[in-house]
Amino acid sequence: MIKKILFPVLVLCFYFVSAQDYVPKNDGVKAENTNYVAFTNATIHTTPSEVINNGTLLIKDGKVVSSGTNISIPKNAVVHDLSGKHIYPSFIDVYSDFGVKKPQRSERSNAPQYDASREGYYWNDHIRPEQNAIEHYNFDSKAAKDLREAGFGVVNTHIADGIIRGSGSLIALAPNTNDAERILDDRSGQYYSTRKSVTSNQAYPTSLMGTIALLKQVNYDADWYGKGLSKVTDRSLEAFNNNKSLVQFIEAGNKMNALRFDKVGDEFNTQYVIIGGGDEYEMINNIKATNATFVIPINFPDAYDMEDPFLAQAVGLSELREWNQRPTNPKVLNENGVTFALTLHDLKAPKEFKEKLQKAIEYGFDEIAALESLTTIPAKTLGKEASLGQLKAGYYANFLITSGDIFDKETTLYENWVIGDRHEITPMNAVDLRGDYDVNVAGQKYQVSISGDVNKPKSKVKTDSQELGSSISMTDDWMTLIFSSIDTTKQDFVRLTFKIKSTENFNGVAILPNGNETTFYATKKVNEDTSEDKKSDAKKEKDHPKVFPVTYPNEAYGFSEKPKQETILFKNATVWTNESEGILEQTDILIKDGKIAKIGQNLSAGNAKVIDATGKHVTSGIIDEHSHIATAAVNEAGHNSTAEVSIEDVVDSEDINIYRNLAGGVTSIQILHGSANPIGGRSAIIKLKWGESPDNLIYNNSPKFIKFALGENVKQSNWGDNVRSRFPQTRMGVEQMFTDYFTRAKAYDAAKKSGKPYRKDLEMEVISEILNKERFVSCHSYVQSEINMLMKVAERFDFNINTFTHILEGYKVADKMKEHGVGGSTFSDWWAYKFEVNDAIPQNAAIMHNQGVITAINSDDREMSRRLNQEAAKSIKYCGISEEEAWKFVTLNPAKLLHIDNRVGSLKVGKDADIVLWSDNPLSIYAKAEKTLIDGTVYFDMERDEQMRASMKREKNELTTMMLQAKNKGLKTKPIEKKIDKEFHCETIN
Repeated sequence: MIKKILFPVLVLCFYFVSAQDYVPKNDGVKAENTNYVAFTNATIHTTPSEVINNGTLLIKDGKVVSSGTNISIPKNAVVHDLSGKHIYPSFIDVYSDFGVKKPQRSERSNAPQYDASREGYYWNDHIRPEQNAIEHYNFDSKAAKDLREAGFGVVNTHIADGIIRGSGSLIALAPNTNDAERILDDRSGQYYSTRKSVTSNQAYPTSLMGTIALLKQVNYDADWYGKGLSKVTDRSLEAFNNNKSLVQFIEAGNKMNALRFDKVGDEFNTQYVIIGGGDEYEMINNIKATNATFVIPINFPDAYDMEDPFLAQAVGLSELREWNQRPTNPKVLNENGVTFALTLHDLKAPKEFKEKLQKAIEYGFDEIAALESLTTIPAKTLGKEASLGQLKAGYYANFLITSGDIFDKETTLYENWVIGDRHEITPMNAVDLRGDYDVNVAGQKYQVSISGDVNKPKSKVKTDSQELGSSISMTDDWMTLIFSSIDTTKQDFVRLTFKIKSTENFNGVAILPNGNETTFYATKKVNEDTSEDKKSDAKKEKDHPKVFPVTYPNEAYGFSEKPKQETILFKNATVWTNESEGILEQTDILIKDGKIAKIGQNLSAGNAKVIDATGKHVTSGIIDEHSHIATAAVNEAGHNSTAEVSIEDVVDSEDINIYRNLAGGVTSIQILHGSANPIGGRSAIIKLKWGESPDNLIYNNSPKFIKFALGENVKQSNWGDNVRSRFPQTRMGVEQMFTDYFTRAKAYDAAKKSGKPYRKDLEMEVISEILNKERFVSCHSYVQSEINMLMKVAERFDFNINTFTHILEGYKVADKMKEHGVGGSTFSDWWAYKFEVNDAIPQNAAIMHNQGVITAINSDDREMSRRLNQEAAKSIKYCGISEEEAWKFVTLNPAKLLHIDNRVGSLKVGKDADIVLWSDNPLSIYAKAEKTLIDGTVYFDMERDEQMRASMKREKNELTTMMLQAKNKGLKTKPIEKKIDKEFHCETIN
């Protein structure tokens, strides 16, 4: 007993005296504590997979001296007998902002800020590698206490501000020492995110693709700077280069961003440690292929309150699945061999961690793997595997003392020791009263259940007929239980007070509602289950909750298995070849190995799947030259030229509009940057392979395109008066801007080709490709004067504009377009939706076509793109264009404009099997796409669509029932909020 009283005092003295032995002491006698501390008779988990039964842990000076069964205990050791107790390494969180003051948000301005606000640093305020967390760190005792009570002993903290955030620090959460001991590493990693700094209003980047381009440019600039080729000092680039040897942490936030940023890392030979979003299970094969270490949050969503059937309709299948599937994420990652650590990141408070982790284990997460993800893996991730995460000689004495298995719901965490510094959470002598009791108060019988933590119990009080409101509190070894009286018409209470002596039976004083005092008696209920019942209960505990399977993509209309290429023979169809053969009646078409193998009559089937297409039409797939679906961003509006950004970096393969477009017979699209600036970003040409990853959608050896824009949008006419501050503000200025950028790009290209050192500039690289005729320009345009202007500018620099898109005044300059060699991709009959389109006419497409201009009809709209077949038919109505030529407006002609007509756009042997089976003439308003194939794979099938609708209805109903059951069990729910999908157009600012 004396040892137990002296022990905390001895430890405290040791830290204040010996932490820095060269520091003068002016407040007393200087002494040194040479004592050991020994923990005996414990079950010691030295690593997640290595256990010592009835072992001893010996520590001294904040480190483990030894652990084992035959440990010699020095005479000057303070000994703790931990019979029946367990010792585990304490947890490590590698992604935290502990103790770092949040940066102050800059004052907002109505006018945008385009330039950096700092001198001597990088040109973009959101790049801040010169920041060091240690310079902003201050030990937060309250936050440290909360973290220790959740089982954590060490956190890796950083400044959570900016795209590049600088270096972090590794902090031990020891309560009774100082920062000289707590700071284990003051440069523990470099940090990145997708979010800009709150300290600056600098506009760029305004989009995810801008963030990716900026990270790439920083790497190129840092390489240039590191070679001593810069003429100026840049503190940011100096710090970035100095931090390259550190662990590189990037907060991706979701599975798609994880894949995107891993590609950026690969480009620069950097393996990021990726902070995920908890949805990695949905694309587990792609996640595994990154070979990255992940840091995974476990902020599993609460169930929705689905009681109102009308509100419940607003909850989509993907949101219902998220609640059901996300708790499996750690299990899926572990089973697929992905290395990951768990983090408190995104939880509202550390106290939620235990419940969330237990839920992951309930859903099948292996307990050894769980302990690894909190100890050895984070230690290795930080490069501290020789000092943290284990309880072996030489390691820091960071450990937890528990009553049993650390992940068991009934286990009590008694103490958390950090670098040998003791923190008591629950007294070891605390009496565990949790259980069910029969309580007799003045002849009235009650059923009382006590649950929760040992030192923070919760209570439920019932009679035979009702549940009574109650509260329970504990002070030292006294407990008080208050509950409402049986008479619900009165606000009266019964108060029970008793001294805790036994966990079986107890009695004490009861104060009745009338003020009378009496004695109450409580008897613990005996579990009378038979052994077979216990086995049954144990089996139920091991049974995991029902989890619905992941689909591809994991949302409505996703496939249970990714569709595969088939050999298919369509028989007796009307085949629209778009070739010299024209439209062929009663013709067969054989699809094999993803290509069109044969076209003719009476073709043999072989092993092919035969589809009777009698009375039906087969065409090549529709191609939309101008689309903004299937992307996570559309405009980078932070600069007047953003050639450095690329839509390919932000393709969203899970946009439901992909499936909807397939249902309209669309197989390929060009995703264009918006029209926020004269020189926009690079485009992505994709096939609508629903269920595949973003990279698998992009055309192999895809032609290079970039978006230019003219008119109101680029000169900010419609942005609002406060925003009109960026050059150019006039149409004349737009011309000068093009001239300036092409002149600069010409000089850049000459320097690059000179063989001399040059600073790689992504923006200039792309514009140089235009001058070298390696990249095509698709230009947003309306007014004839501007169309003429850009053609003249292009000719001055010896290149051609590839496509004018929108081009609603194309009919005025069709002859000049033909002479220049530019194509036109227009709307069928949109006009008068803003001033510069007042002169649009529905005959525009036909006039350009008749003049010899390659003409296409596009959508620029996620809804219109689903019925481009009908948009093409309007040219027949308005202009008398033939059916074959009208059909080419949405198939072969856009393929020519995109330079992919050697692969798609017509039905010809050897071309890609991107075809559509229509129920009727494809130009008819009654025609439906019955099957849509890409590369010989059926991605839309009308019959399968009907089956999927029925299956989704059943699944949604079952998930709704499960959520209602969760609420009835008392689990937390959240209100329904209708999710509104963002619709992208040319002018959308992300």
